Amino acid sequence: MKTNFILLCLFSALLLSYAPTAMPLTCSPSQLSSCAGPILNGTPPSSTCCSNLKAQQPCFCQYRNNPALSPYINSPNARKVATYCNVSIPSC
Repeated sequence: MKTNFILLCLFSALLLSYAPTAMPLTCSPSQLSSCAGPILNGTPPSSTCCSNLKAQQPCFCQYRNNPALSPYINSPNARKVATYCNVSIPSC
């Protein structure tokens, strides 16, 4: 009985070692190019824009701290796009 439990634990550990791991997120502002029109012109965002926005959400603080990107992230249209896409903009 004890041997079976030990074997089960070893087998479980072996299976977990082969479990896929999440790929690290690469913060890439170019991924948000599909949102350029909505952020600059206030047009409705596409589904591509929304999915890219959700994927890049963990990078928003990094983008806000970048002087070249912060005007876009902090703009009223960016907030509208985020609201439309149901993505929250964190306070950094």
